[in-house]
Amino acid sequence: MLKKINWKLLFKGFAWIVCLSGVVVLMSFVSIKKQTVSCTNIKILIPGADNFIEREEIDAILKQSQGILIGKKLQEINLENIEKSIKSNPYIAQAKVFADMDGVIHIEISQRQPILRVINSSDQDYYIDRDGLKMPVSPNFTANVLVANGKILEYFSGKVDTLITKMAVDLYKTALFIKRDSLWDAQIEQLFVNDKNDIELVPRVGNQHIILGSADSLEVKMRNLLAFYKQAMPKVGWDTYRTINIKYTNQIVCEKIDSLAVRQEKITTPPDTMGNGAGQPDLVQQQIVQEIKKDINQNTGEKVAEKKEIVKKEKVAEKKDKVAEKKPEKPAQPAQLAKVSVNETKKVKEKSKTDTKKNK
Repeated sequence: MLKKINWKLLFKGFAWIVCLSGVVVLMSFVSIKKQTVSCTNIKILIPGADNFIEREEIDAILKQSQGILIGKKLQEINLENIEKSIKSNPYIAQAKVFADMDGVIHIEISQRQPILRVINSSDQDYYIDRDGLKMPVSPNFTANVLVANGKILEYFSGKVDTLITKMAVDLYKTALFIKRDSLWDAQIEQLFVNDKNDIELVPRVGNQHIILGSADSLEVKMRNLLAFYKQAMPKVGWDTYRTINIKYTNQIVCEKIDSLAVRQEKITTPPDTMGNGAGQPDLVQQQIVQEIKKDINQNTGEKVAEKKEIVKKEKVAEKKDKVAEKKPEKPAQPAQLAKVSVNETKKVKEKSKTDTKKNK
């Protein structure tokens, strides 16, 4: 009867019962501890360089939500309500509120990170954050981000909200792409939407406007622009063109400043090469020159590697030819020699027999 009992399963069930009992005892201990422990301190952590919200504002939210917390029993403090009240602030993306057994309430806050400031057609001013949400500007802090203006119809209600129009989404995608690239982040300072609903990039270096069009094939367009920067700009100068149109993925169309009529030159997107022009003492141009040099070094490195490989193959071929010339003729194999000797002995014996018959 005892052999039929599954002792392993029985032991597991007993272990689970012990663990659950321990959890219940621990929770009851925490509950009792909460009844006796009072709030001794409030620690607020707000990481990041953007200061859209200060500690004083968090203290005001806490006071409005729960009153004065220092000296209050932890059991009487609703941490969940505090967290909701903090998250309702439009500059706060996430908030985490918890208390330890020493009576210290910890508040960890993550601020929204704007990447674009928009001034729409109605002169409404708002930010678009990294998550693609609209957020209001702050009277206390101004973020150092791209500015977009012009024919922008995206309306802002004053609260955190999602983007509605395609133009606003394209502006957000463009700003996010520029923010992630150190070169374009240094070069592009403004986005402008013209009357044809094309997005224009306003650079820091050069007087030209770069017509992007939409955010479709954005990576290809910006790669074409970088290739144009590397070949054409060092040769013709940074102030030669009025506009650089990159809205087409297979070509770049430029309009010169000194043209009397509207003269356009279609410039096929060139390969990445470097022109040695006089550079301005500017951070952006230095970055562009560094990018060009990097490509040149990479290309020359690849060419050197190819040449080394070709020379190596030629040397191996020469060695094989020399070995083939010096190689002697193969001597006869022992088996063949044995066959020849056997045949010769047979012939000698037969000849001797015929000679003896003739003598007889």
